[in-house]
Amino acid sequence: MRKISIITLSALMLMGLLSACGNKKEETPQEPPKAMNVIYFIGDGTALPQVYAGMLASRQELVFPKFPYIGVVDTHSASNDITDSAAGGTALCSDHKTNNAMVGMNPDTVPVKTLLEVFHEQGKETGLVVTSYITHATPACFYAKVPHRRQYEDIALQMAEADNINLAIGGGRKHFNQRKDSLNLIERMENELGWKVYDTLDNIDVTCKKYAVLANDDHMPKAAERGDFLPRAVKTALKTLDSAENGFFLMVEGSQIDFGCHANDSAWMVDEVLDFSYAIQIALDYAKEHGNTLVVVTADHETGGLTMPDLQGKYTNVSFQYSTGSHTCLPVMVYAYGPGAEQFTGWMQNTEIKGKILNACGMENIGDGLPENDGRRFKAVKANLDSKPE
Repeated sequence: MRKISIITLSALMLMGLLSACGNKKEETPQEPPKAMNVIYFIGDGTALPQVYAGMLASRQELVFPKFPYIGVVDTHSASNDITDSAAGGTALCSDHKTNNAMVGMNPDTVPVKTLLEVFHEQGKETGLVVTSYITHATPACFYAKVPHRRQYEDIALQMAEADNINLAIGGGRKHFNQRKDSLNLIERMENELGWKVYDTLDNIDVTCKKYAVLANDDHMPKAAERGDFLPRAVKTALKTLDSAENGFFLMVEGSQIDFGCHANDSAWMVDEVLDFSYAIQIALDYAKEHGNTLVVVTADHETGGLTMPDLQGKYTNVSFQYSTGSHTCLPVMVYAYGPGAEQFTGWMQNTEIKGKILNACGMENIGDGLPENDGRRFKAVKANLDSKPE
């Protein structure tokens, strides 16, 4: 009897287990969360040497190692192994390599569609924050279409007339009100084009849906002189954009890391890297609090050929050394946090970033009807530059 009872009990247990397995519902795989907001940082001239120089000089960790996903970005332009900021910026906000000096268009001078334009079409609010001219190459690539980056007054006019920018913060006021054509664009922006224009971050109406802060006639002063302008500008922009019903896109440039490296001025460069890091931390904190925001940090190119050897060969003292006062072809890094951030690993072309950002937002890579650029080098042509790259 004991033997029969054990066999019976075992059979009953097996039947119960099979029944439980049979009744278990198949779990539907959940869609990964999509980003509603995107904050896109570009450190002009900033590769890994500049980041690590900032960490060495300050003895601070900075924000960069806090990103869970890190990749490598190839920066060459359509015309040269070494890009300038115009071609680099155009590639970072579109699918297209272009020639050095060209802004927002392909090598055939056909306009390309940028991230800012795509997001505006999708109902998102947009903003730009820089420490250079707001008309400088990198920010201009997001909204302007000109064959040469130094067409500052044309770029200013295109910004003034743009209907896809909600806020723009930076320098370059002279391109709006000290023009060769005698046009006072600031007055036109305020009286005809729906802008509020400020000359300081103080007392801004952050509920305004279209404003510009032109905080200096020229580029903004160095970080050591302008104080916390960039972190404050990012906070101000986020206060405005936070109320966007359909989300937002904000591009922030640490413009003057590049300036310091062009000058081979390590103190200037380090101050700018630290300032850039503080601004990124504000965005990262925002993303961690809200959970629906993708933060991407990258660069257009490396500047200065920075190395950090011990010149005495004793492995005790680090010296910052530059091989050039211009750009190099060194790859740069990309750092990502938030929904879709896992895409930003491995080696990639700068033209791939637009598609990855759109994919993180659950959007197809909306192009412009032009052939996609596969990142292969074009036949080199002489860039249309009248001096060394910027």
